Amino acid sequence: MPVGDSMTIGSAGEHTWRHRMWRHLGTTYGGPFTLVGPRETLYDKVAEAPTSYDYADPDFPRAHLAGWGEGWLHMAPQIGEAVRGCGADVLLVSLGLIDLGFYTNAEQTAANARTFITEARAANPRLYMVLLPVIPNVRAESDADFAAQVARLNELLAKTVADLDEPRSPLLLASTPPSYDINLDTYDGTHPNESGEHKIAAAFAHAMYQGWDVGEPYEADA
Repeated sequence: MPVGDSMTIGSAGEHTWRHRMWRHLGTTYGGPFTLVGPRETLYDKVAEAPTSYDYADPDFPRAHLAGWGEGWLHMAPQIGEAVRGCGADVLLVSLGLIDLGFYTNAEQTAANARTFITEARAANPRLYMVLLPVIPNVRAESDADFAAQVARLNELLAKTVADLDEPRSPLLLASTPPSYDINLDTYDGTHPNESGEHKIAAAFAHAMYQGWDVGEPYEADA
């Protein structure tokens, strides 16, 4: 189940990293799988509302738990029901930027991440989770306090993974894509373009390959 904010739900006309990851696993995993979640929409930036669009690939399982403007604060109360209702056994989570931008500081956001993990495990005690650190956006280049909050949250997420990791419900902290450049990999300083989608998908794929021996190294043409 992909879980995230605007970078995960995507908007009309985008492939999304969810699609890139699905294509990658389809050629490297070697077993049956699908994407699950209670939502299937993209986001229409003109209408400023979720909307349904047909993907170019009709076989793509569009399900997810992602929302434009939603963060750990919003997903923590929803994740238990989503996991139970959709039968999720792996979560790929990209959250935090919107929290810091509008709702909570780093410590509060990290506390919501811990609540999220607790509620998710209550729904499935053998749930696997991969967490992606917050990728700093254009605001972090001009707002030193915001940049410091992003760095602090990423430190706290690493501590959360170390504290809460357990054998029956393992946690992985993915690595921020090392070559990610907001001037090259986004279309507005925040939201990923094609190359950014590949790099986010690769971060999740690399974590799963290294941590759990799932799939293979990511190829950008996936």
